[in-house]
Amino acid sequence: MSEINSTGVASQVTPKSNTLAIVMICILFFVFGFVTWANSTWIQFFKLSFSLSDTQSFLVTFSSYIAFFFLALPSSVILKKLGFQNGIVTGLFVLAFGSLVFIPAARLQSFSLFLVGIFIQGSALALLQTAANPYMTIIGPIESAAKRISIAGICNKFAGIIIPLVMGTLFLANASVVEKQIASAATEAERFQHVGELLGRVNTPSVVLAIFFSILAVVFMKVKLPHVEEENEVVDQEKEKQEAKTSLFQFPHLFLGALCIFFYVAAEVMAGDIIGVYGKRLGLSADISNYLTSLTLSCMLVGYIIGIIAIPKYLSQQKALYICAVLGIIFSILAFVLPGFSSIVFIALLGLANSLMWPAIFPLGIQGLGKFTKIGSAVMIMGISGGAIWPLFYGLLSETMHLDFRLAYFVAVMPCYLYILFFASKGHKIGMKH
Repeated sequence: MSEINSTGVASQVTPKSNTLAIVMICILFFVFGFVTWANSTWIQFFKLSFSLSDTQSFLVTFSSYIAFFFLALPSSVILKKLGFQNGIVTGLFVLAFGSLVFIPAARLQSFSLFLVGIFIQGSALALLQTAANPYMTIIGPIESAAKRISIAGICNKFAGIIIPLVMGTLFLANASVVEKQIASAATEAERFQHVGELLGRVNTPSVVLAIFFSILAVVFMKVKLPHVEEENEVVDQEKEKQEAKTSLFQFPHLFLGALCIFFYVAAEVMAGDIIGVYGKRLGLSADISNYLTSLTLSCMLVGYIIGIIAIPKYLSQQKALYICAVLGIIFSILAFVLPGFSSIVFIALLGLANSLMWPAIFPLGIQGLGKFTKIGSAVMIMGISGGAIWPLFYGLLSETMHLDFRLAYFVAVMPCYLYILFFASKGHKIGMKH
């Protein structure tokens, strides 16, 4: 494994330093999962606290994921100026600040201020992900990048399994009872008191998270990670020799990949964050539906383990993506046609279908970019905004257009998997020389 030192000369990255880098990035992916998958609980928590409609509550995911669209490209500029490691430190401190915003939001009972805090956290994640994903991709052979990202993905999804359980216990304990108290409040003052007590549950966890993110930032200040410059990375030397590229727009597979990320994250959020809302619409109590996200992410965790074992020894990244897209189509159909709890099971199983998509899409999208890897990675990260748009699209179908919520869900997710299937079979090869 080569590393480019400050003089631009390739040097060797030792297995020890390579292992340390992977461990540190895996910790970051745990943080990504912890913050991102909190959205599923926030949706239920804010619906309860502020008596929101489904569509209004989906502003949580909008605020979180739209930050990636606006901040991904600026993040690449920030990383170029600060460097990979300092960029991570900055992102973690911003993440801590976003957590602290929840405290005045709870005191003022302001849903809008909560959304500001979530947007700030999303902005921090945009910076962190713009750094972490390409780093994990190019720190080893490109053909095994999906395997490394799958290892990081286990950390991400493990955090995602934990967070609904932890936050559900802290924020949504006795949710059914609290829901009745708020609904039956005789006066506005009584209702204000009940909501204040509920929102007050946010304060201590917010302080704890801010301290944790700040400590982690200090750790990243002190740890020495191997330095990799995409401009000189040897992975793509042969492609660079074949054809000198002068513009990012000479890589159509990159933009098709970014659109694939858009649809993948849209499908992932629909299966992970929206499953709780779906369960409530099917008649499950709040005390049960609040924990359904953990079921989806458990299925994703199984898929990541399969990816670590199978890629690239038994499956190529492209083949894994193709299989996952087909599974997504099949499970979406079964979730639509099967009744009751069986429908929820297959939405949870979409977690298995989604599991190897990000690890495969990202390397396929940035392969062959050479000196454009950093900016190309930022373009890919912009695709995460699919998680902002698609829940609102689902809300539009189910609440504004009054489609049956099961049909609305099917109409929302099916185009996602069809496009992913296209990218897996043909899209990733468009514009590439073989």
